[in-house]
Amino acid sequence: MKQKLSTLVAQARGGRVVRTPFLDGDAIDRRLLQDQEIHHRIAGGFPDARRVVLTLYPAHIPEVGAGVAVLRLTPQEAAPAWDAQDFAVQLRRLELPEDQLGDIREDRGGAFLVAATGKSAEKIAALTELGGREVEVEEVGETAGKGNKLREVVVPSMRVDVVGAKGFGVSRAYFQQGIDGGKVRLNGQPARASSEIREGDSLSADGMGRIDFRRVVNETRRGNFKVELDVHR
Repeated sequence: MKQKLSTLVAQARGGRVVRTPFLDGDAIDRRLLQDQEIHHRIAGGFPDARRVVLTLYPAHIPEVGAGVAVLRLTPQEAAPAWDAQDFAVQLRRLELPEDQLGDIREDRGGAFLVAATGKSAEKIAALTELGGREVEVEEVGETAGKGNKLREVVVPSMRVDVVGAKGFGVSRAYFQQGIDGGKVRLNGQPARASSEIREGDSLSADGMGRIDFRRVVNETRRGNFKVELDVHR
């Protein structure tokens, strides 16, 4: 992914808008995106999406769309109810390209949310039946959930367990449990508590979301650090 991403960055610097298919969000080396000549947008339909679409574009372009749609599918027959695995099986039978499908989430009232792009999004939006059941389809937009928030926090060190706990607003002991359980990743790799996080790094935790480390604002008189974090939930 690193070699391909560098090629996409070069294309965006050359004036093109480039977009990937869905890919593992943790596989993106966000340090390569810190380029003053380009902007980037990462969207998966959900703030804590595992599968995302990356869009790169020249800095002179003010904004581009994410290219991701989130659709709510509600089966009209209640029994027997589908779970997320049942629904995913039925969706795969449509033989849609895997790289045009993102995360699938259960929603209220037996409905399901699907992130999709391209022709797959169009095909899902046009469905009236799935797996022998009538379905009602509604497009709910590009995102669902709490969204992201830019936060400034003060931390005594740049350790993953310290910054992660502070950024997500949980206790250090609780966040440590996630690290021990292999649920926390730094730039896509399993994180250690003692690892240091740097500007441009991305820290993700299952069930919590993702923190993009923006910058160190300053160092306080007591030797702590004020840092700017982009917290996605």
